[in-house]
Amino acid sequence: MNKPETLTQTDVAGPAPRHRTTKVMVGNVAVGGGAPIVVQSMTNTDTADVESTVAQVAALARAGSEVVRITVDRDEAAAAVPHIREQLDKRGITTPLIGDFHYIGHKLLTEHPACAEALAKYRINPGNVGFKDKRDTQFSTIIELANKYGKPVRIGANWGSLDQELLSKLMDENAASANPRDARAVMREAMVQSALHSAERAQELGMPKDRIILSAKVSAVQDLIAVYQDLAARSDYAIHLGLTEAGMGSKGIVASSAALGILLQQGIGDTIRISLTPEPGGDRTLEVQVAQELLQTMGFRTFVPLVAACPGCGRTTSTTFQELARSIQDFIRLEMPTWKTKYPGVEALNVAVMGCIVNGPGESKHANIGISLPGTGEAPAAPVFVDGKKFRTLRGPTIADDFKALVIDYIDQRYGNGAKAPESVTAAE
Repeated sequence: MNKPETLTQTDVAGPAPRHRTTKVMVGNVAVGGGAPIVVQSMTNTDTADVESTVAQVAALARAGSEVVRITVDRDEAAAAVPHIREQLDKRGITTPLIGDFHYIGHKLLTEHPACAEALAKYRINPGNVGFKDKRDTQFSTIIELANKYGKPVRIGANWGSLDQELLSKLMDENAASANPRDARAVMREAMVQSALHSAERAQELGMPKDRIILSAKVSAVQDLIAVYQDLAARSDYAIHLGLTEAGMGSKGIVASSAALGILLQQGIGDTIRISLTPEPGGDRTLEVQVAQELLQTMGFRTFVPLVAACPGCGRTTSTTFQELARSIQDFIRLEMPTWKTKYPGVEALNVAVMGCIVNGPGESKHANIGISLPGTGEAPAAPVFVDGKKFRTLRGPTIADDFKALVIDYIDQRYGNGAKAPESVTAAE
């Protein structure tokens, strides 16, 4: 019988080293250059509606969006931007605002200098800044204004608005080639070239590399992976990741997580957005939550305490553990904006809510604080474990509320001012 091979460092699971990129400052947020991967989002309000846009930016920022993009599509929207910035500042919200410009960005930034000043970054799509001779003139105007105001730009090529002149040129060259490539491969090459050529042009106009972020968004997972792998291999610009038109609900979450997860594992990506289509009247902050959970479950960053809960089976006919897990998770996410300053380090907390005796005690011992609820046919008792040791057994109809109180007490003792190891560790029953 052969002996098992000894594991080497290359056999150990883990992400590839981060792709080395140039750091860009977006307001007070560092993107690239080894900085933590940044979570961003975008409003879907009419930017001209100052009150609604301020409210949504505030909600996104509270949820954890570190930069927020807003649409600047007409004069009324551009005129509203400085007022939005002012109202956010009055609320103590310093989250940088990114202006999303298409077609007439050069005109809006020229005619609304207060808008140009209030924004922390401009987003330009090289496929729709103009056509033929106008393209370079309009692109150049935006870059010159960005230079004037000291703002970085994101040059974002997009599958749905690809530079048709460039695409036609590459398609013709491919058709004349002795070994023509698949049409989708040519489109991917057009995406990469569009972003890189625009970045080179920006540098020719005096924009330093440390004020340029690139993206190349498509809506198909495999195409997105291929495009970003190529983009990373051919440049060291900071990179924004996102699957455009990802979709609604679980489809959008799965597609975005699959594509971005693979790229992040390969060390590619400095800032991400999960572009989810919200349900009618749905919560826009869901895309922030998904982005955070993707980064946290992959081990890149920590944002909120993790709540581990079993999926349930025939041994867990009671819904108590499901309701408790949801209650604890919602409570933690709701309180995190306050806890970030009140309880430094609390984002590393692990909580376990388990449904029966099979895995309950074991999983609970691995958490900072965990509970194993009674399953079908088990005694109506729920042991609680704190830092690996049994602390107390809860009984009766108030088990859920009692455990929630213990979690709050644990957080206050461990992460509060003058934090110490919780007394509960030595108070085992």
